[in-house]
Amino acid sequence: MSKKNLKRLDLIFKNEFDTEAILAKTLVRSHDEIINDLISSGLKGRGGAGFPTGLKWKLTADNPGDEKYVICNADEGEPGTFKDREILSSVPHKVLAGMAVCAKIIGAKKGFIYLRGEYKFLVPELNKILDEFHALLDKLDLAFRVAIFLGSGAYICGEESALFESMEGKRGEPRNKPPFPAQKGYKNMPTVINNVETLAHTYSIFKYGPEKFRDLGVKDSRGSKVFSVSGDTPIPGIYELEFGMTLQKFVDDFGDGDAKAVQVGGASGFCVPRKKFSKTVIGYQGKLTGVSLPTGGSMMIFNSSRSMYNVLHNYLDFFVEESCGQCTPCRVGTQQLLLGVEAVKKGEKPSSYLDKLLDLAETMRITAKCGLGQSVANSFSSIVENFREEMIY
Repeated sequence: MSKKNLKRLDLIFKNEFDTEAILAKTLVRSHDEIINDLISSGLKGRGGAGFPTGLKWKLTADNPGDEKYVICNADEGEPGTFKDREILSSVPHKVLAGMAVCAKIIGAKKGFIYLRGEYKFLVPELNKILDEFHALLDKLDLAFRVAIFLGSGAYICGEESALFESMEGKRGEPRNKPPFPAQKGYKNMPTVINNVETLAHTYSIFKYGPEKFRDLGVKDSRGSKVFSVSGDTPIPGIYELEFGMTLQKFVDDFGDGDAKAVQVGGASGFCVPRKKFSKTVIGYQGKLTGVSLPTGGSMMIFNSSRSMYNVLHNYLDFFVEESCGQCTPCRVGTQQLLLGVEAVKKGEKPSSYLDKLLDLAETMRITAKCGLGQSVANSFSSIVENFREEMIY
């Protein structure tokens, strides 16, 4: 397929001006009907974890609480990801509509957009849109209000429980789980927290029905996905595509003809080498098994001119800086992985030391408290195992 004929979908970014009609039609339906539509659509969270959206809303609705909250996680801190910023800039009404329907289902009166600190420039326009949206909700007799909470640039606050801590005026550190947000989230009350893209997709389901969404993608990975494409590509940017494509098709469409690796899911994701492109599918069926690979949206392409040691070093620098330091496996582990690969590269440690570092990374995956420390092993292990020679010479 030529770059000019690239098949792009337009569910998310189609600027439809029928929010009032969609909300009016949806809000009069029963809670069970709406939740069943979300479940049957197969929509899963687009932040990378892939938890079924309809089930999350149902669990929160079923849990008792004096107050409940809906939170849009717009703390888009994953390196290589810039799609949520564009969604909030182009079609914020779709995100807000998803929040409003969720509020009706779970019984929430208040919602928040937790906005990445670097996206402060979006606030003035978003506030104008919120004023208009609140007027629409009054017209539809829905007592729900959304406010913007501006983060301070900490990567860890993209983790849902650290985000709650931040909103409560505390240091942004992850909580122990369980309890989960559906039980005790913001202010220890039942809370639905969804990614920007996830909420925007609910709008498409409310408008077109679950069947149209489910017809896209493949089993266990239904619908479309918005990708942030960067790196060694002649056409960087934001693209909405179907789930289920192989990485080979992806690099055929987006690569420069010399792609040797694709980092799927940002710094916390997996690095896939050229030899595995044809048998790796982008989707939620599993982790890096040679079959399928989930992603929050970041797709970074590296060609033969790139040093994978430098790529890994950059990621480890990032993790050392962004670790909140709360748990020892992450706080110490990230530093030791960085020092270790530097020592091997300089010849201060033998190449066999990489095996000890791989063991350390796996220990971090098992013992770290939250997704940051657990996911360091993803990029570290996949780069070291597939590009070992570049860590040595």
